Amino acid sequence: MTGKIRLINAALQGNIHEGKPYEIVVENGRFTKVKEQPFVVQDGSFRPLEMFSHISELTCLEPEGELVIDLKRRMVLPGLVDIHMHLDKAFSLREVGNQTGTLLEAIQNYGRSAPFFTKETIRSRIIRTALQSVSYGSTRLRSHLDFPIAAGEDVVMRTVEAALEAKSMLKGVVDIQFFPMVPYRDLGKRGLELIEESIRMGMDGIGGAPHLSATPDQDIEGIFKLAARLGTKIDLHCDETDDPVKRTVLKVAEESLRYGFQGNVTAGHLCSLSSMPPEEAEEVLDMMSLAGVHAVTLPAANLYLQGRADLGPVRRGVTRVRELREAGVTVAAASDNINDPFHPFGRGDLLQIALLTGYASHYGSPDDMNALIEMVTTAPAEIYGCKAYGIHPSHPADFVIVDAERTEEIFTMLPAGRWVAKSGKWVSMTPSARQWGSPQMAAMWEQVTSEVFTEGRM
Repeated sequence: MTGKIRLINAALQGNIHEGKPYEIVVENGRFTKVKEQPFVVQDGSFRPLEMFSHISELTCLEPEGELVIDLKRRMVLPGLVDIHMHLDKAFSLREVGNQTGTLLEAIQNYGRSAPFFTKETIRSRIIRTALQSVSYGSTRLRSHLDFPIAAGEDVVMRTVEAALEAKSMLKGVVDIQFFPMVPYRDLGKRGLELIEESIRMGMDGIGGAPHLSATPDQDIEGIFKLAARLGTKIDLHCDETDDPVKRTVLKVAEESLRYGFQGNVTAGHLCSLSSMPPEEAEEVLDMMSLAGVHAVTLPAANLYLQGRADLGPVRRGVTRVRELREAGVTVAAASDNINDPFHPFGRGDLLQIALLTGYASHYGSPDDMNALIEMVTTAPAEIYGCKAYGIHPSHPADFVIVDAERTEEIFTMLPAGRWVAKSGKWVSMTPSARQWGSPQMAAMWEQVTSEVFTEGRM
């Protein structure tokens, strides 16, 4: 369905919208109307005024080519943005494995296995995981890519080619950015040339994990020099360790200021921050804020991986989310790894990730819950570089409808029912969401599955 869609009796997220029904109109892939809807309260429930009375008891109606859906107070969220994933590694756990569950074994095991994965295998993982993420409401993804130069140029480039092919096949369903990870050892001149070639082929930025390097400052300088020459963004794994001495993000912030990269640099994980004394962490937070370095917390993977050497009390590794936000740093929450040797769980559901962030960061007040939604919507959209994001007139109509009326219901119920639209076109509808609808909606779902899963996409 790509024509005109009118959503009535819709709930919007945020304090200023709570308790108010909205009318939302989508035409030609964009929101054209977002307006508080006239209503009366009758018998303790919302009733639309005369202008909507003829459809108030229907879920779906199509008058004159217009799809009208009575959401009955279900919430409409902007399309979720998963800003830190590893789509190429997802669902590789059976082939790779990790007996100890440590980050070190995960790195070693995947490194040994990487040469044996075909381009078709990698592409299939990316597509499967991306579509699964879409089913939970994500309309934009950013994925880091393995770049094992030591395994050979053909191994490196097959991952790049697989990613670009998957991106093309998923066009119109989900937008994806790919950031190849600059190796932290044995890079060499040819390695830099391959990174540059991958950017020219269509990669969207430069990644890496310099805290694992024996020469992190030198590596960070090299990454910024290359990014400045190519005009690309930087997104680094930083200080994914319990060691409070590790603070390579300070060097990242220094280089960001030096090159004028404020707002174009992202640091993920930042686990060592949670091991530092508060006064030392404050220095790092202030520097990140000054340099405009964004932060991404990965609660699922870091709760699983960190603190394994602690006998008690056990550090949990999740970064200082509240302190980062209070320092003025843009903070997003993201999925990270899914069913691979780095993290055997996960499913690409950002509302689940937001809930985990709430648990790990002690976010539970009404304002905190709104902040958690921001961490999977507006914050990552800013990091992604979205110019027109959110449920506002003239913006692209990327949205997800969830079976909840209020923000706290999202975290209490973690609703399974979700309708997802990309540029005003339905791209996913979970089974429980289909039950909301009428025969017209069932027919629409058949159209969605036909368009998404055929034409060579799977």
